Amino acid sequence: MGQIPSLPEVHRSIKVPNQGGFWHKMLAYAGPGYLVSVGYMDPGNWATDLAGGAQFGYMLLSVILLSNLMAILLQALCVKLGVATGRDLAQACRDYFSPRVSFCLWILCEIAIAACDLAELLGSAIALQLLFGIPLAIGVCITALDVMIILFLQSKGFRYIEALVITIIALIGICFVIQLSVARPDLGGVLQGFVPQSEVVRNPKALFIAIGILGATVMPHNLYLHSSIIQTRAWQETPEKKREAIKFGTIDSTVALSIALFINAAILILSAATFHFSGYQDVAEIQTAYKLLSPVLGFAPASVLFAIALLASGQNSTLTGTLAGQIVMEGFLQIRLKPWMRRLLTRLVAIVPALLTIVFLGEGSTTNLLILSQVILSLQLSFAVIPLVMFTSDRRLMGEFVNPRWLKILAYAVATMIVGLNAWLLLQTFLGWLYPVS
Repeated sequence: MGQIPSLPEVHRSIKVPNQGGFWHKMLAYAGPGYLVSVGYMDPGNWATDLAGGAQFGYMLLSVILLSNLMAILLQALCVKLGVATGRDLAQACRDYFSPRVSFCLWILCEIAIAACDLAELLGSAIALQLLFGIPLAIGVCITALDVMIILFLQSKGFRYIEALVITIIALIGICFVIQLSVARPDLGGVLQGFVPQSEVVRNPKALFIAIGILGATVMPHNLYLHSSIIQTRAWQETPEKKREAIKFGTIDSTVALSIALFINAAILILSAATFHFSGYQDVAEIQTAYKLLSPVLGFAPASVLFAIALLASGQNSTLTGTLAGQIVMEGFLQIRLKPWMRRLLTRLVAIVPALLTIVFLGEGSTTNLLILSQVILSLQLSFAVIPLVMFTSDRRLMGEFVNPRWLKILAYAVATMIVGLNAWLLLQTFLGWLYPVS
């Protein structure tokens, strides 16, 4: 069809061994899942998880688990789409839908990326302020340097970007392992928190944060990103090798998202153990959590570890968010810009609203905006999930790799749940029954 490949500068750039054992091949396919996973532990998650843990203890752990299971399923479908069709989700939308519908989907996706980037930039800027006393507005500009990092690393090879992301994920994980060992949460309460409770739906404030967690966990732009970066692997164009690529790509993303589940749960558990059970249930701001962590836990490095993990999380997420912006623009519009110009454009979409927010609404408004950005992501999610499920269930497009009947039922059930939760959120918001967390 003469179609421009997704991310052409790194398309099929990583060799995959035709022979060799399981671990040899697994190593070749390992990487894309970790780039996707950082979107599931970005600063937007921190705001919703902190508020959820402080207000409701361990209760919303079940929401984090459910959201993560949804994410594992949806990201596996992204791998199937990218491998079976050679298209990313944006390209598939452009080919399948009318130009008008594709344009609307592109606008909605750009809004989601802007909301996500806003959360990531604000999170990084808050971390810089906590660690070094840098004003938020200046911190936002400093974090934008990720554009140069991506350009430099991608010129060296896509593996360098993957290596950087995995290293930063390991740093975040170590920070939380240390903090949880000091906080000593109630293991019985934690296990009970993973069991769904009806109060999550009955309590309007809990529902608001729960849907925020859903929006923060299952990221719309990650669906576009994953279906593209899986194609950096150079598998052979045979059914057998495609099936192998789907298997190893799915294992890669499942392992990576399990790590994201640990980090997400760790944020909520730390907040619950430190604040909810010690009389600080109103803690909802990252800055407040930073100030209270060390004195409440009686562990001086706790606050610094918290801020370091936040900075690492925000910077990691901006790396993948910028790549997603490139994929979406190229896929929907077939616009080819020079890499530095395209990346700068994507970053400006996030920097401008972030700076306007800080300048006109003040630094104190950042946490509510972080939570609100995740709700916006959740509302946009349906417009990415439904096409993904449609395409992977279409035999004409997928051929022998089409979703089997049980997977179609499960995928449509997840899509229906997401649409239903979002409709409920809109109804409650418009009727004034649901109030933003202060």
